Amino acid sequence: MKTDFIFDAAQAIQRTILANEHTLESLDREIGDGDHYINMKRGATTVVDMQAELVTLSPEAALNKIGLKLLSTIGGASGPLLASFFMCMSKTLKEHGDDSLPKIAAAFAAGVQAIIQRGKANLGEKTMLDVLIPVATQFESLAALGHDAKLIASALTKTAETGMLSTQDLIATKGRAAGLGERAIGHIDPGAKSCQLMIEAVCQLV
Repeated sequence: MKTDFIFDAAQAIQRTILANEHTLESLDREIGDGDHYINMKRGATTVVDMQAELVTLSPEAALNKIGLKLLSTIGGASGPLLASFFMCMSKTLKEHGDDSLPKIAAAFAAGVQAIIQRGKANLGEKTMLDVLIPVATQFESLAALGHDAKLIASALTKTAETGMLSTQDLIATKGRAAGLGERAIGHIDPGAKSCQLMIEAVCQLV
């Protein structure tokens, strides 16, 4: 992994968040607080604006700085969760290296585990984890088998979409949507949708 790729990914994420304003706002109005798009836009723009700070850093240092910045700039539950992801991914890369796909996949999975621990949520609870957990599992599996980056990126894009769509039929047990009970069924979780969009945007760079 290179710091240049991290910044390219940040730009791609910002573009896809901005392009999907209506979708994210609509989903969040249905079962959320109505501020998900605003928070994601703020976070994505903040990272892109950090270019001068990031370009001279190692990948793990860049990810850690991103995590710290998101912790102080994104409101709601998303800030601490995404900050935990980046900071834990940074720590794992620093400890084990970033010179192979299995190591990068392990760092991604560690970041997802940090979200699980911080958010006290897991698969099947109508959250971003319904996208992130299957993607992390598949990323580690395919990387361990020695598949190339393009095949892995294509597979992860499909898995992210499947995970996002699965939230439509789930009852929320975390966040504001948890108070809706069965009324949340039929609605896609906005956090899952934004994660799916971000993963797709990054995979398209590979």
